[in-house]
Amino acid sequence: MEDPKPLPQLPATRAGKVVAVILMGFLFAGLFFNLRFASTTASLLPHAVTRAGMLDGTVSKELASRMADTPIAADAARTQRALGWLTLGDLGPRVRQGCPGWLFLRDELTVYPDGDRHLAARAETVAAVQRELARHGIALLVAVVPDKSRIEPQHLCGLYRPASLNARLGAWTARLAAVGVPVVDLGPALRGVPGDAFFRTDTHWTQDGAGAAARAVAQHIRALDEPPGSSVSSQPGYRVADTPPARRPGDLVRLAGLDALPVSWQPRAEIVTGRAYLHVAQAATSADDLFGDGDLPGIAVIGTSYSTTSDFVPQLALASGQGVGNFAREGGKFGGSARAYFASAAYAQTPPKLVVWELDERDLQAPLEAEDDVIVPKAGPVGTMASR
Repeated sequence: MEDPKPLPQLPATRAGKVVAVILMGFLFAGLFFNLRFASTTASLLPHAVTRAGMLDGTVSKELASRMADTPIAADAARTQRALGWLTLGDLGPRVRQGCPGWLFLRDELTVYPDGDRHLAARAETVAAVQRELARHGIALLVAVVPDKSRIEPQHLCGLYRPASLNARLGAWTARLAAVGVPVVDLGPALRGVPGDAFFRTDTHWTQDGAGAAARAVAQHIRALDEPPGSSVSSQPGYRVADTPPARRPGDLVRLAGLDALPVSWQPRAEIVTGRAYLHVAQAATSADDLFGDGDLPGIAVIGTSYSTTSDFVPQLALASGQGVGNFAREGGKFGGSARAYFASAAYAQTPPKLVVWELDERDLQAPLEAEDDVIVPKAGPVGTMASR
């Protein structure tokens, strides 16, 4: 059998030469930016390179992560996200679009393997926290923020929310109620909000949604057998001021990587007229208050960014008529802010009478993480409400 004859070598065309030059320029630019990044970084490799780390992929994973932080990689990713949105309406792996202009977080539409087991483990953690707090005379109230897609289903349009998620919220509240943990599902309050309870391009509730949630939590606080703060003379002081209409960037636009685009190219922004709650320190009303003890909060809120947005905490203070301390954290998920608060000097030195633990529905069945292991110090806080 004869050897195949080589293909004829065609002369390079003008267009081919232009493409080759552009490709070479791109490669040299990538080499330049990566070398510059490497020269300004102590090391691209992890600090501890071990044989085990190389075999199990840890080293290569961290190296890829660091290389992704190079300027050209970041610019290329932003360009890719912008082109995907402008040409295909693609919002990336974390964000989904329902009706035009309405964005949703993919996490709350995800069915996790072993989700029921993860939910049960978190319920056990909450029950253990309640038992330990009760030993120190501190009550616990759990407030659950339903998924945006659960409260705003009319804006999903063709976006699919798995039917298996419908029972998630009920399963959580039933588990806590069965072990005597007071829990409030904020769903009914949010559904009763005139207009939208959540922003179109953001994961969080509107100011009206936060206010409805605050009033629902305050109602449950008053319904507790021993209302917290009955021995506290402080009252929340807030000056409420209207704010002019302003554009409110949505966190889902940022998560989709579109926040660097011109505003007219981004998903339609929301113009929000809100209210500002400005804290005003209270004057001493008795000799016991001369050192400021009367202005200490009787309620501590731990939780997620829902408690740090839309003035939820000031609205809770006004609705409950008591001082409220905000110890929630952005990105705290299930246990992040709880772990930080119970290990803090604020808890040890000025313990509250009640802890309100705000949780996201979407986190209840997510895979367990190290920060989900919340432990209340058995030694207990130093002070008590009675000693204030």
